[in-house]
Amino acid sequence: MSEKIPYKIYLSEDEIPRQWYNVRADMKNKPAPLLNSKTLQPMTHAELSEVFCEELAAQELNETDAYIDIPKEIRDFYKMYRPAPLIRAYCLEEKLGTPAKIYYKFEGNNTSGSHKLNSAIAQAYYAKQQGLVGVTTETGAGQWGTALSMACSYFDLDCKVFMVKVSHDQKPFRREVMRTYGASVTPSPSDTTEVGRKILAEHPGTGGSLGCAISEAVETATNTPGYRYVLGSVLNQVALHQSIIGLETKTALDKYGIKADMIIGCAGGGSNLAGLVAPFVGEMLRQEADYQIVAVEPASCPTLTRGVYAYDYCDTGKVCPLAKMYTLGSGFMPSASHAGGLRYHGMCPTLSQLLADGYMEARSVEQTAVFEAAEIFARVEGILPAPESSHAIRVAIDEAMKCKETGEEKTIVFGLTGTGYFDLMSYKKFNDGVMGDYIPGDDEIAAAIEKLPKVEK
Repeated sequence: MSEKIPYKIYLSEDEIPRQWYNVRADMKNKPAPLLNSKTLQPMTHAELSEVFCEELAAQELNETDAYIDIPKEIRDFYKMYRPAPLIRAYCLEEKLGTPAKIYYKFEGNNTSGSHKLNSAIAQAYYAKQQGLVGVTTETGAGQWGTALSMACSYFDLDCKVFMVKVSHDQKPFRREVMRTYGASVTPSPSDTTEVGRKILAEHPGTGGSLGCAISEAVETATNTPGYRYVLGSVLNQVALHQSIIGLETKTALDKYGIKADMIIGCAGGGSNLAGLVAPFVGEMLRQEADYQIVAVEPASCPTLTRGVYAYDYCDTGKVCPLAKMYTLGSGFMPSASHAGGLRYHGMCPTLSQLLADGYMEARSVEQTAVFEAAEIFARVEGILPAPESSHAIRVAIDEAMKCKETGEEKTIVFGLTGTGYFDLMSYKKFNDGVMGDYIPGDDEIAAAIEKLPKVEK
């Protein structure tokens, strides 16, 4: 082990960022605007404010300010669990016998068990500042719902969560954590909303999707006085809040003079990946440095690798604005895999634009290979990773093994977005040898893409 680089690189409280980084300010090609689904015109602040908190709507539209101050109340809350450590995976390197240097940014050191709390506390803060009664949201594997229920409890806000039905059934203990923090949790699609009843009629017996749950949460928010909808991924405002991950990572690397060659993150809606890579992409955009950035997604929901870059609805019920993003079509129903929070048909518009412009690449991996990597990591690094995070671990291991073959001493950084202690039923299926791999056929994807809205933009 190097005497210079410790296992864990910790920052002090004073080194917690005081501003979020808005990568869109440095992008020559800005992400295409959200469109009103009825008029097909760019959404205004007034229109967005009917669904989102007013300050969050402003952040969603902000493409000019590179840095946005983090309010003191949010920063004080961050101090409960931040700064998060950047860890040198010495044991994994030794296990693999690779000359590669592997680092991971660990975001699971809080009760929600994931990075989601970084944005949840910000969104709850702005809701409280606006004088709202409560918020509604969706959640896939449950990390976002758990984080938001914690944040709402802290600010004494009501929290209504629509949880994707397959995850609701697979992860009952995550559901109970949300309820412990005072949130109500409804499996989606449900019969409690108009859009939920419609989806159930069209897809009887479905395990649901994030797109379904979003539709129900938005309908509930817009029909309930004193409530707004908040989202845990996809939106530019969420990517902004999550930039604290990348800012801390870069500060820790710079502290020891470490230059990353490759940065890897799992990708569902894009929040953790966007946050992790933001300051590094900023350097690329300003032509100050170069990195290989890899987005890893499940082969069962291959948005970036097999989707199209086009305007689409953000939700299955088609009640949300249109976003230009890589998409499989809002009607695409992912299989009931264990990818959890990665089972979303679209991708963050900011990341989509960056991929289209060649600043990053995308790979898809099958879930049995993901769990193989998760167990290798758990056995030597001592952390049971979330299935979502393990997509990044899979590619990090693959790249480290390539370095073993070539002798290249590449520096690899990946995001460990959270822990997998509420995902033990998934691990049980893998350990019992009953987990399979599902890859959607070309016809299945084509049928969903065929129904994309016709937008001349």
